[in-house]
Amino acid sequence: MATDMRRKTAYTDNRRSTQRNNVYVYGNTAKKLQAVPAEYDRPVRKVNHATKRNRERALHMNIGYVLFLASALLAVGFVLTTYLTLKSDITNSVKNIARLESELNNMKLDNDERESRISSNTNLEEVRQTAIQELGMQYAGEGQIITFNSEDNDYVIQKGEIPD
Repeated sequence: MATDMRRKTAYTDNRRSTQRNNVYVYGNTAKKLQAVPAEYDRPVRKVNHATKRNRERALHMNIGYVLFLASALLAVGFVLTTYLTLKSDITNSVKNIARLESELNNMKLDNDERESRISSNTNLEEVRQTAIQELGMQYAGEGQIITFNSEDNDYVIQKGEIPD
């Protein structure tokens, strides 16, 4: 009887869909199985002619709509193809830059290695002896050194003859 009351109040409260599917069992065990309530007879509404016509129109696509969808599909395909091409180009460029940077680092290491090998093989005392004895070079004297004031601290460019 309690379930009958619940059903009646559920229908009067307009909560059919929530109350019909939720059958509550009080206590810790179910006393007896209850069958799912049968569908209640609802009055069949007659669909008017305009509604039927609108539903039929909605099911059919006209040529304009098909052309619009096709052009939208082509536009999306073109945009996606262009995007994937650009993404691939960027990925290839990044790989190429990484390869070139690796090559540059290898060249720098090779250059540093060669420079250290050359500097370790060069005996500066032997160079000085060869310059003085074989080439007749001498150290600069007291009056031979001329000092220049430069705006740039990096280097000085000689644009004319140095006066004696």
